[in-house]
Amino acid sequence: MQTKIEYFGHSCFRITDSGKSVIFDPYKDGSVPGLKVPAGLKADAVYCSHGHGDHSAADLITKTSEGDPFATDVITVPHDDRDGTLRGMNDIRFIRTPDCVIAHLGDIGIVPGEDILEKIAEADIVFIPAGGHYTIDAAQAAEIIRRTGVKLVVLMHFRRGKQGYDVLASLDDVLKAFPQAELIDGGVYTAEDADAQKVIVLKPIQ
Repeated sequence: MQTKIEYFGHSCFRITDSGKSVIFDPYKDGSVPGLKVPAGLKADAVYCSHGHGDHSAADLITKTSEGDPFATDVITVPHDDRDGTLRGMNDIRFIRTPDCVIAHLGDIGIVPGEDILEKIAEADIVFIPAGGHYTIDAAQAAEIIRRTGVKLVVLMHFRRGKQGYDVLASLDDVLKAFPQAELIDGGVYTAEDADAQKVIVLKPIQ
């Protein structure tokens, strides 16, 4: 597995594998305090987990091809712990590159049932929110990771200094649930095959 991950803050990532790329959850200008999607980003496809402005700015991304560069599947789950009545629904997006299976959990608001956990367990890389309030919190994220055994976990959707919503848990608080997490000094990471589970935090590219 040689998969390049680039982090642009909040829940926005670009994944590049086998010469193709996708971007998850770009956010609208001014929607996330302290963060802005860099100008000029390009990808073969753009996926938005739901319609809220901090996850749905596909218009900011230049698409370089038509259709899906990789096989993709979606499971729809609640954005909150009240069956979607507070914040609607959210798509978990799976993509299958030639090298690996990737799951971006978007703004998942609950610890899902066993059937969905089994699906997440098939992924090699999982992007998971951990800031609470709008999504699952760090303890719930840790539970999902423990129950699925995913090898590479990338934390997202938390507050880091002045970057992110005030109501989200700070990175320091998130790390209490993930004491093993590795803080990467930069926003780019190349994922490779690993025997043991790894949890990482990337620094947003701005």
